[in-house]
Amino acid sequence: MATHLCCAKGHWQHGAYTLTAPAHGKGATSLALPGKANRPLSLTMQYGVDSQDPMPRDKAGTMAEATGAATAEPHEAGDTSDGVRRRDFINIAALSAAGVGGAAVIFPLVSQMAPSADVLAESTTEVDVSAIQPGQAIKAVFRKQPLFVRRLTPQEIEEANAVPLGSLRDPQTLEERTKSGHVDMLVTMGVCTHLGCVPLGAAEGENKGEFGGYFCPCHGSQFDTAARIRKGPAPKNLVVPDYEFTSDTTIVVG
Repeated sequence: MATHLCCAKGHWQHGAYTLTAPAHGKGATSLALPGKANRPLSLTMQYGVDSQDPMPRDKAGTMAEATGAATAEPHEAGDTSDGVRRRDFINIAALSAAGVGGAAVIFPLVSQMAPSADVLAESTTEVDVSAIQPGQAIKAVFRKQPLFVRRLTPQEIEEANAVPLGSLRDPQTLEERTKSGHVDMLVTMGVCTHLGCVPLGAAEGENKGEFGGYFCPCHGSQFDTAARIRKGPAPKNLVVPDYEFTSDTTIVVG
């Protein structure tokens, strides 16, 4: 049964009933009844806002239960109790196990997509150029496509340098198409940039076209001594692949 009491600084009066609360929440709360001794009382009551209110309140302004025992506050957010730490550890362990399992599944799949040893061996081509004389060219194979390696004569170098860049369809100097210190050694792919035919001019006695370089008989594309397109339908010069001199007599392409 709910009982409403009138409050006057630690004493609550309702008819013949008097409730006495200890100062500052210390001691037992008692209820005086007519003709009977004071008895300890366990009550839950709400107070209005009073700056002098001696009874403890929670954050919502509600008085704690007057049982003589303190009511524990709930833990704040960010609890660091053992229970929370154990839960965090379980979550971390589960995520770690999932990551390791995923890596174990993915690694074999990625590994089998890597190029095999024979493919890696074909990705580069080593060419010995020591036997190539000025004015001669040889054919090699790079990634299953023909490769032209040509040693230019001083006259062929002079002819290439004398061509105005403005007259070229795909402007490039001979210096840009050769390595520094080896301007006489021209390395290009032996594939016409028109439709992928193999031009003539790398072997002894083959037709070199009007400009002394390479000639594609399929559609009449003609290249000069720097393998630059000068006539015909080819849109670009013969491609110069990535290569380097590992010595004065050896190049590695790719």
